[in-house]
Amino acid sequence: LLSRRQRQMCIRDRLGTMIVNVAGCLFIGLLYGWFERADVLSPEWRLFLTVGFCGGFTTFSTFVHENYILFLSDKFWSFAAYAVLSFVLGLLAVWFGHFLVRVF
Repeated sequence: LLSRRQRQMCIRDRLGTMIVNVAGCLFIGLLYGWFERADVLSPEWRLFLTVGFCGGFTTFSTFVHENYILFLSDKFWSFAAYAVLSFVLGLLAVWFGHFLVRVF
């Protein structure tokens, strides 16, 4: 029973990490799209918002640690799916952020 509960919590935690990372990717895509479209903010503010805020908002270290645990637990397919899905969704979110700025 405890093992099943722990698995459910781990899946929920990984999903939460993925959602935060994809949201951060969307936000950074919006920011860079905005920066490319308009000459706004100084380079220092751009760096603060992208590297500082988005870097602090996303949870890359948590993502890597979760992948490490999956890998050590011999859950290769879960590890691979989580890593690839996170990367692909993050890349799509960055693209979508740029797209939204271009369209609107």
